[in-house]
Amino acid sequence: MAKDLKDFLVKDEQLAGISNVERKKYLQKIKIIKHLFLNGETSNADICNKFNVSLPTSMALINQLKEADIVVKKGQGKSDGGRKPDLFGLREHLFFVLSIHIERSNIKFAIIDNNHSIVAERNVEKEISPSANIVDDLYELSQDLIKDSEISQEKIMGVGISMPGLVSTEEGKNFTYYLSDQEPESLQNKLEKTFKKPVAILNDAKSACLAEFRYGLAKNRQDVLVISMDWGIGLGIIMGGKMHSGSSGFAGEFGHIPMTEDGQLCHCGKRGCLETEASGLALVKKAKEGLDAGETSLLNELLKNKYDRLEPQVIIEAANKGDQFAINVISEIGIQLGKGISILVQIFNPELIILEGKIADARQFITTPVQQAMNTYCMMQLKERTNIALSTLGPNSSLYGGIIAVMETIFHEQTNLIKSHIN
Repeated sequence: MAKDLKDFLVKDEQLAGISNVERKKYLQKIKIIKHLFLNGETSNADICNKFNVSLPTSMALINQLKEADIVVKKGQGKSDGGRKPDLFGLREHLFFVLSIHIERSNIKFAIIDNNHSIVAERNVEKEISPSANIVDDLYELSQDLIKDSEISQEKIMGVGISMPGLVSTEEGKNFTYYLSDQEPESLQNKLEKTFKKPVAILNDAKSACLAEFRYGLAKNRQDVLVISMDWGIGLGIIMGGKMHSGSSGFAGEFGHIPMTEDGQLCHCGKRGCLETEASGLALVKKAKEGLDAGETSLLNELLKNKYDRLEPQVIIEAANKGDQFAINVISEIGIQLGKGISILVQIFNPELIILEGKIADARQFITTPVQQAMNTYCMMQLKERTNIALSTLGPNSSLYGGIIAVMETIFHEQTNLIKSHIN
């Protein structure tokens, strides 16, 4: 009986000592575990259809996973008139992943289990800079969380880290931030040596897109764009039912498309980027300018004239309380964002655009101006075939993307190892 997933995963020397038939069975069991991880509880019939095996074969594999204490019965599903089917899922707390989401001035840490429940979490206020030494800080802060959670280090399968910047997941490098932590080796390698576990690093917008693709509104969709709206603007691309990262892993730098001739200087070094007009940074800048000019707003009361504490969430809070100034400022950036989205619609022709991130909390105050701009700037035939929706995953989508990235890598490596031994 396996104590956890790590005990169940097979090693090279173990594969050499078992028959070809047993290797094939092991491969099928790994595929079932991955399927249950990504999709939750399911029936024997669903597993048969997914992996094109017979009902007896599927049931035998499930029973072996039950005996190993990997899979448990989760109740019964709905019936179309006959007997209700038994549902099977992964045992509670079979494994955990440490997921870390780095924001502009805050780092979120969470330990997430195999059933996607956050069992321990912590937020740490910390400013980042392009030259920050981040590896040791992440390790020390995460060890405090693991210790307090009383979860065994052995049960933590790996570490998923979502972060801003130009991130190449395949190379394991961030080409914008933490540069001193990845020369001459990659940031990922240094993190793996420090944590002594598999580590996946990915851009924050790509992480949110991965979560939407596996768990959210983009699941089972073919052509979807996920717009991440925080201090900056990011884009995740799903085309033909697959996520696209581009040849270097940098596809989706939507916020750095030049939109204004000789516009404001962007932190990327160019002028007039969409991010200077339609991001959280732009929202705060426009709000400060209005308040300095004497605009009447609930923000004066919320901030007590301490404008250095102004953040997008504060402006959204005021808008949701009916503050007209806050609503107008959000509308301004929504119009600019809608212009940019109109370009994306005409290039990608998506069926769905998902808005996620802190600014999505403005709800109709951001979606209405986005739709208005699309009515003006987008071809009607394309616009009418594109739906816009707010993410349903909440504020932790990037954390969920981190656990998916780690486990998909582990399952992929396990699958390739077993296949290499099958004759």
